[in-house]
Amino acid sequence: MQNLNWQRTDLIDESDEVVLHQTREQKETLEQSSGVQVEDRNAGRVKITDVQVNPEGEKQIGKKEGQYITLSVPTLTLEDKDGFQQLEEALLSNFKKLHESISWKNDDKILIIGLGNRTITPDAIGPYLIDHLHSLEQIDDKFVMYAPGVTGQTGYETGEFVAALAERLKPKLIIVVDALATRASSRLCKTIQLTDTGIHPGSGVGNKRQEISFEMLGVPVTAIGVPTVVDAPVLIADAVEQMLRSIAARVAERGKPSSKLSLSSWQPDINKELDMSLITPIFGEWATWSKEERQQLFEETFAASHSQLMVTPKEADYWIDKYATLISSMLMKWASEL
Repeated sequence: MQNLNWQRTDLIDESDEVVLHQTREQKETLEQSSGVQVEDRNAGRVKITDVQVNPEGEKQIGKKEGQYITLSVPTLTLEDKDGFQQLEEALLSNFKKLHESISWKNDDKILIIGLGNRTITPDAIGPYLIDHLHSLEQIDDKFVMYAPGVTGQTGYETGEFVAALAERLKPKLIIVVDALATRASSRLCKTIQLTDTGIHPGSGVGNKRQEISFEMLGVPVTAIGVPTVVDAPVLIADAVEQMLRSIAARVAERGKPSSKLSLSSWQPDINKELDMSLITPIFGEWATWSKEERQQLFEETFAASHSQLMVTPKEADYWIDKYATLISSMLMKWASEL
């Protein structure tokens, strides 16, 4: 099978090199061989992955030198007030740490850029954030906010707008907020990535634009991103994986008391380690393939018709509004303490 890599993602902890760090030995090997340090921790329900990339690591994994902090609440739902509150608190705490070396003056300005196309819901988190900030009764005097639209609307590179504003305002910091792509459907709208490396608008969906970063502007750039889209083959692979594991779990439990004592429809635990060879008589050797191998097959099979299809949750507008509110609230709390 041809080894292709069409899994588009903006999240550093989904890159192949960082995913393979589950044990302490693997983490040490990753750090020694590629200059990438990975630290996993929890803050309540929030899972945090802190990735530090040094110059050698930048060459090895193709991610810019700097710090990447990924915060995720796997069980988050739209009605989960506690989950959103914990996520905001964790984001605020890590945002403070990321900028604690900056010495602020009273007249310093902070340029907030909301990237994205407001007419396309999963790409509208940046403009929504700017709208939320403008709707507040009181806005911090340090903030200057702008939603430049996208190149397809304006005919100009977004980076050029940001560079012009930075040249005129001389901000102490630029904060860029944008929608991201993920390679795991379970992380859609349940994750935030924070990084001091800036951003390539549109890179996650194969539409790279001019970079917005310290190297390009001469001003520190912090990027906040929320994954709102995923490749269609990923969804297919996830659904098939869940189906196969469910059937394997049922076969493994068949005849056991646990499957007969249930008062309602019995549901197997598909998250525990399962012997997938139990279902080879039904599905053949394909059932024992890894999830990644099956996903590779789907990507090749659907190359002609589905390779460019990106999917977003049907409640995307509600998720976008939730995150615009969360990030605007976090920024106001952070600025009030400067």
